[in-house]
Amino acid sequence: MGKKTVLTPASKGSETLRTTVPVNIVRQFNLKAKDNLDWSLKVEDGKMVIAIKPVITVKPSEEAP
Repeated sequence: MGKKTVLTPASKGSETLRTTVPVNIVRQFNLKAKDNLDWSLKVEDGKMVIAIKPVITVKPSEEAP
């Protein structure tokens, strides 16, 4: 099994939860604070399978002319 993290409330009165991205994943994908992640969910054999991928955004100054 992979790394385990703990869910905590995102803010008082909210149903949204937060977790920590394990450091090995942060390093593997070179993630930084404020990066965006795309979450998708499917069910396989009665189990929840979550896929998370970094969203690559291009700043206007980095676009080709």
